[in-house]
Amino acid sequence: MRRRARELAFKALFEHAQGGVPLAEAWQHALAAEEPPLDEEGVEFADRLVFGYEKHAKEVDGVLAETVEGWDFNQMSKTDLAVLRLATYEMLYEDTPFAPLIEVAVRIAGKYGGEDSGKFVNGVLARLKKRIDSGELAAAPKKD
Repeated sequence: MRRRARELAFKALFEHAQGGVPLAEAWQHALAAEEPPLDEEGVEFADRLVFGYEKHAKEVDGVLAETVEGWDFNQMSKTDLAVLRLATYEMLYEDTPFAPLIEVAVRIAGKYGGEDSGKFVNGVLARLKKRIDSGELAAAPKKD
């Protein structure tokens, strides 16, 4: 359920970034197109990711810009950037353990991105995890 919810949130964020559609509108488009529809718990989780990112976009993008080495947001594919923004938000502000979160982000990047998207996303998120583990960045406590 959470994998599909993350994918739904990704679709909304991607449409927002790629098409310049307001995020709330992109969220409604993604939700309406989801087949089969997610259950209530999945929709609530995806909604929390989408609008959690929106609330913390400046902080998330700042952390991400400091973590990505050798790339700026204009050079990155919009697919990879959308995946990284959602995963970074979740790593910093949600109680999700890192391993499943990173695994799903890599799968989404591989499914929707280019040939090397999964590797790129994995490398960036691994670097972000190291920054959190070292105490350089604060993050929400994680569930066991």
